[in-house]
Amino acid sequence: MADYLTLWWVWICIALGLGVVELLAPGFIFLGFAIGAVIVAGIVALISLNNIPALLALFAILSLAAWIALKAAFRKQSSGARIVTRDINEN
Repeated sequence: MADYLTLWWVWICIALGLGVVELLAPGFIFLGFAIGAVIVAGIVALISLNNIPALLALFAILSLAAWIALKAAFRKQSSGARIVTRDINEN
């Protein structure tokens, strides 16, 4: 029970760290990893897993799913930039 990767709070700390990295480098890249870490923390809190490769594989799969969901959710969001098609200096 003292295995450091089975502790749920370690995964929460990883998620918080990835959330801070997302604030420094926005683009919804690290947010998917943070969401994956939070979900793994919930799973580890409910079910004590001692298999490190299985935890890392679960983290990778959940992070990929969260990243795809974020891309789908924010695909229609516009950056608000105006595209200039006519230059006022050209006559």
